[in-house]
Amino acid sequence: MPAASITLDEAVDLARTGDVWLFRGHTIADRMIQVATNSPVNHVGMSVVLDDLPPLMWHAELGRSLPDVWSGTRHRGVQLHELRDAVIVWATRYGQQAWLRQLDPAVTHEMEDAVLRTIARLDGTPFPSTSGLASRWLLGHAPALRHQAAGTSLETAYCAEVLAMTYQAMGLLASSRRPNWYDAGRFWSGDDLGLSAGFSLGGEIAVIAPASESGAPQPPAAHSRTSRPRGRRC
Repeated sequence: MPAASITLDEAVDLARTGDVWLFRGHTIADRMIQVATNSPVNHVGMSVVLDDLPPLMWHAELGRSLPDVWSGTRHRGVQLHELRDAVIVWATRYGQQAWLRQLDPAVTHEMEDAVLRTIARLDGTPFPSTSGLASRWLLGHAPALRHQAAGTSLETAYCAEVLAMTYQAMGLLASSRRPNWYDAGRFWSGDDLGLSAGFSLGGEIAVIAPASESGAPQPPAAHSRTSRPRGRRC
């Protein structure tokens, strides 16, 4: 059965706060973090849709192609972008395939307030180097290293870590795991994310950006947790 797909404009109209956006590329850079994570996707972000604002994308990336809505400047690292513009940049300039996973049910006003507090705290945090990206992920998985780094402040952050911290602030993810335990593939449907409070994420919907409307990208195959294809996470 063919995978569900929608246009970018349709996806932006559907977007609600907490929805997850997944991206997968095929360049050498997109596969640089293979040793650090098994993931079919290399980037993840979250929709932020609030009254009187256009739909936004909350994520972390190396580039500074778009102005950050929160600060009004262009910078690398943790950023808040207009959603449609961000997806177009990732789909056309970076050559990424995009998928949308919708959060159900809709978030509460208290959760929206938690999102805004998290944005105020994290926006502008630098993106780690490639070696730093791998080491942060390793710190999230090695118990001895986790204990050693327990008091370390957040000086850099990668995309999945930002989403995990935001979901934890919203009460959607338990705080028992450190945010750097997560990679982008944890937010793919082949993994059991284990959301709290009765919330769940729907399956991947392929999103067709304007420059690629001739055909929808195929979603990642349904691999098990131990056999996920590898890729760059941010």
